[in-house]
Amino acid sequence: MDPPVPGKIPAADVRKMRRLVAEDPEWSLEVVPLLTHLCLQHIVQNFAENPLLDRLLPRHRARVLEKLPPSLPLHVTANLISEERYWKKCCMERWGLCDVTTYGDSWKRMFFERHLESIIELFIPDVTDPTTVLDMVPLCKNYVKRLKISQLLPPIREPRDIEEEDGVDTASDMGDDLPSIDHFDFGILLDKLARLEELHLAYGVKGCGMNFEWNLFEFSFRDCESLGKALKSCRTLKVLRIHQSRVDDERCRLLVTHLLDHPSLSELNLSHNVIGDRGARALAKLLNRSQLKALNVYDNQIRGHGAKALASALSKNTTLLSLNLCLNCVGDEGGQAAARALLKNGTLVTLHLEANYMTEPTASALSRVFSQNTTLRSIKLCCNRLGVDGGKSLEEGMSRNSTLLECDLRLTEIAQESLCSIGQILRGNRKRLQRRQTPEPSSE
Repeated sequence: MDPPVPGKIPAADVRKMRRLVAEDPEWSLEVVPLLTHLCLQHIVQNFAENPLLDRLLPRHRARVLEKLPPSLPLHVTANLISEERYWKKCCMERWGLCDVTTYGDSWKRMFFERHLESIIELFIPDVTDPTTVLDMVPLCKNYVKRLKISQLLPPIREPRDIEEEDGVDTASDMGDDLPSIDHFDFGILLDKLARLEELHLAYGVKGCGMNFEWNLFEFSFRDCESLGKALKSCRTLKVLRIHQSRVDDERCRLLVTHLLDHPSLSELNLSHNVIGDRGARALAKLLNRSQLKALNVYDNQIRGHGAKALASALSKNTTLLSLNLCLNCVGDEGGQAAARALLKNGTLVTLHLEANYMTEPTASALSRVFSQNTTLRSIKLCCNRLGVDGGKSLEEGMSRNSTLLECDLRLTEIAQESLCSIGQILRGNRKRLQRRQTPEPSSE
């Protein structure tokens, strides 16, 4: 064998080196990942089985959270991950564009409120297992402050067979096959949400289309009874809204019996229902035995007698700040009663009386209110037939008023001259208030 030539690699060694060359021509020791990165990658890949997070350094924790997928089970992430950037990622992936400002700028609160809302809105009585809701309670109870339920599904009704259609008595005629509940029972949930402050409900079905039936929009007595008991047990509730649910007098009275002396309820909204005078009398009783600051019965069927009952309670009430009676039928009987109450009440700030069939007598009564009441800041009277003389009465009362800031008189048949005069007085009141609220410049 010839001796090796200096600087020349033997053929056998060349073949060996070729076998050691990496298949990736761009491979280099410089791109070998650090052991720390490999460990963090392993933590991310096995997070569902072994959620290591609290023991990581802050910079490592941030990197793991950045890589975690939003699809992780909630029982793993709910009470472990508090960083908002992770919950923002979950919200954006599920709902796209989101306005977090309505959720106290908390992405985590938004996620759990909307997630629980979707579970309730898709709940079918006697079909959906209640544990789907109850299993969420330990995960979301510390984050849910408001629930806005836009639909509640009724039970699935089996089609009647031929014998039933022919009038033959069957077990169903005796009520043996009735569903156990008519809609989701809030009694299993509300007392467990220790931070719940707002509840918005609509007993109806969204997007029913050509399958519309009135029973899809029925707030039954069983619903009312179970909801009333649940509300009574929810001691943190501040705002209750039940709208577009066909709440009538009897159901309103039943709800009120459970809301009397509620320790925290401050706002009640029963708009877009069918409450009449008997329901209004029950609400008047509630005003006398609650700490309500706002009552909204917009678009109902309250007439003069019901409005008089509410006015009587208002004259003695010391907590209510806003009363909305818009789109009812209180007429001059109710309008004049409300005016008399405002002469005694010293707390109400906002009053809505739009579209209530009120005429000149109500305007004359309100003229006295304008000249004597100093707490009312906004009153809306549009879409009433107050007339030219009624407008003059209001103008006279406003001439002695220095506190009212808003008076909506559109479509009231008031003369333009009176409208201009009242508007000028209101602008003057607003300017004086603005001057009082603007701090004087420092003399330094």
